[in-house]
Amino acid sequence: MVKDGYKFATGPIVLGVVAAALHWNWIAGVFIFLGIFVLFFFRDPQRIPPADEETIVSPADGRVMEVVEEALNGMPGQRISVFLSVFNVHVNRSPVAGKITKIEYRTGKFYAAMRGKASAENEQNAFTVESDRGVVVFKQIAGWVARRIVVWKSVGDSVLRGERIGMIRFGSRMDIWLPEGVKIVVKPGQNVAGGTSILARWK
Repeated sequence: MVKDGYKFATGPIVLGVVAAALHWNWIAGVFIFLGIFVLFFFRDPQRIPPADEETIVSPADGRVMEVVEEALNGMPGQRISVFLSVFNVHVNRSPVAGKITKIEYRTGKFYAAMRGKASAENEQNAFTVESDRGVVVFKQIAGWVARRIVVWKSVGDSVLRGERIGMIRFGSRMDIWLPEGVKIVVKPGQNVAGGTSILARWK
């Protein structure tokens, strides 16, 4: 459980208990259900990445929306987009082991995370990680529900494959850009789990 979950869940649960004491049963039920859902949303299960160090794992739980050819700063590569619903685990993880060389926050709009232009125009936080095999960039992207991006790492930190790096609250999207020479093994529509599902392999 992410610690913030207790903070956000306490209010609704306390209101639910008070409402129950006053015999406002349906109101109590609504508040207690809301508090339990918040605790469910902030869950943080343990994940063990694949033993094969040539693999690149998903940075988030969710459904693969796109796998497209896309250049980044003039470098050819591919982008994979993962959509997170409010029912997915929202803790984000590093897809590769390496050193964080850049974290860039950018303000933006709050289009629905499933829309294509959300990748370029929504509020987002981009991590650049230099691994032994190449540079990987992945973005936490806010949606119309998720408007709070949380980062737990800093520039200069070393990360392991599958290590927690932050979270996005209440529905969102994550993009991962991979350089040329990486073999993508997922397809649009596929469900993935952060830190364990294999998105690609280094050739």
